[in-house]
Amino acid sequence: MPQHSHAPARLCGNCSGFASVAIATGLHRPDGSRDTAPVTCPTCQGTGTVSAPARRALTTTRR
Repeated sequence: MPQHSHAPARLCGNCSGFASVAIATGLHRPDGSRDTAPVTCPTCQGTGTVSAPARRALTTTRR
């Protein structure tokens, strides 16, 4: 019985798929919660994946 083969993952090499994060600034708001700054990956623009041509370009320039 043939096995299904999945397409290779095209995770962003810059963020490893974690495209959006919230970084704590160290400050607290008046209600006691922490102040955070949302940051998205500049390479994939927050998607976590890159296209195949972009992935090839990223891997060839990092030598």
